[in-house]
Amino acid sequence: MAAPLAYSLIATDLDGTLLRGDDTLSDRSKAALARAAAAGARHLVVTGRPAPRVRPLLDDLGSRGLAVCGQGAQVYDVGAERLLFSVTLERELAETALGKIEAEVGEVYAAVDQDGVDGLTLVEPGYRMPHPTLPAVRVRRRDDLWCEPISKVLLRHHALSDDELARAARAAVGSLATVTMSGPGTVELQPVGITKATGLALAAEFLGLGPAETIAFGDMPNDIPMFDWAAHGVAMANAHPELKAVADEITTSNEDDGIAVVLERLFTGR
Repeated sequence: MAAPLAYSLIATDLDGTLLRGDDTLSDRSKAALARAAAAGARHLVVTGRPAPRVRPLLDDLGSRGLAVCGQGAQVYDVGAERLLFSVTLERELAETALGKIEAEVGEVYAAVDQDGVDGLTLVEPGYRMPHPTLPAVRVRRRDDLWCEPISKVLLRHHALSDDELARAARAAVGSLATVTMSGPGTVELQPVGITKATGLALAAEFLGLGPAETIAFGDMPNDIPMFDWAAHGVAMANAHPELKAVADEITTSNEDDGIAVVLERLFTGR
């Protein structure tokens, strides 16, 4: 009889976690995920990136299952190329939240991820994309950001650090939206109550799995809800101190195949 799996669901963030700094996936990580899949485990990408920005990476992984995108606002069926779940941030709430933040910290620069499997990332003047490899469309003025429904707003400030901007945004926004910090230069507003954990829980339910069967990997504070939900949370060596503080385990960095190090131990005994 085969030994029971330690974890049947492997939830991984992308940037700073599964991916290297150049947005590529190492052969060692691919092999470790393939061995876990051969043993019967399911791999679920749980990322802040919207569905359209994830599809090429999922193709590289050979994934035909589900992915959680947009900080939990989207559950994407890769094989069917459709969203099983999607929630949007209302324009009025987004504009009000931005106004409250700017009243506290001065001018911020904004971008949005549009909803849908073909949604665009729109960028207002002054906003600099934290990931230059990701495509974005520049608009002439802020009002142009709201031409279609959006899943989230991305914020930058010319002087404040990410931690400072996130703290100020949370204080200013209150219950209007959820504020997350998902990477260098990436502070975001998303629909209230939506986190990676809500998206992960929904995707796991679709798969017939639950938190007790889940191991999660991440590197930023937006992964904290996912760690709270999963049975075991693994922070990368390069992770933000807030995530390391709540992790069950710390592995090596994303550049040093930290996910593969753990999966090799769990699924091959190395």
